[in-house]
Amino acid sequence: MIHRRGVLPLSRRCKKLGVIVRILLIEDDETTAAYVEKCLRQAGHDVDRTTDGRDGFTKAASTNYDAAVVDRMLPGLDGLGLVKSLRACGIRMPVLILTVLGAIDDRVAGLEAGADDYLTKPFAFPELMARLNALARRPPIAESITLQVGDLVMDLVRRSVRREGRPIALLPREFKLLEILMRNRGRLVTRAMLLERVWDFQFDPKTSVVETHMSRLRAKLDRPFGDAMIRTERGMGYILDVPQAADGVARE
Repeated sequence: MIHRRGVLPLSRRCKKLGVIVRILLIEDDETTAAYVEKCLRQAGHDVDRTTDGRDGFTKAASTNYDAAVVDRMLPGLDGLGLVKSLRACGIRMPVLILTVLGAIDDRVAGLEAGADDYLTKPFAFPELMARLNALARRPPIAESITLQVGDLVMDLVRRSVRREGRPIALLPREFKLLEILMRNRGRLVTRAMLLERVWDFQFDPKTSVVETHMSRLRAKLDRPFGDAMIRTERGMGYILDVPQAADGVARE
């Protein structure tokens, strides 16, 4: 399924270019995923790899990647649904769809879903790398520099947070925790995800570091305003959204 000719020479050239730095690879075929990851790492790039569409979306929504390579047929959430969800959240990271579905209608559907490029299997790695580098050379699309949930506003450039127009001073890890929660508004953010994204733990250290920082964040974000935006799902994680009125309806 994969043409191997020319991989190593191109990898050495791409490593010198250094156009792409961190890539998210979402591919459920073990052979293809292992091969692509190996070649990308030989080319000098950092690669995060997953086999599930929902997990891929979570990673993309909480981490700044330079590009993503996404299989179209994925468990959990298919490639087109994943790309549509990313674009709906305002995430403009370049996405290249990699799939066996090569008909014109399939290509059109992929591009209309929000993908930036579409490559069919079987493929040659030199072409994949060339397409990723071409995406990286495109002028960046202007992205929103703020996140907003109700009256809570985060400025990603100035690294500032306000609620009801009042500034909230956060430490770096508190800011990162809140950013992840805001990017996943209304969705469950697990403790494991926070450990990985904020502290770079690939395992559970069996400490209360998440709970301690979340308590401090709540003390600054919720208590002074009387309305809680962060909700704990016991044994699972946390959800951030606008406060709910007495009748259970969210107040924007």
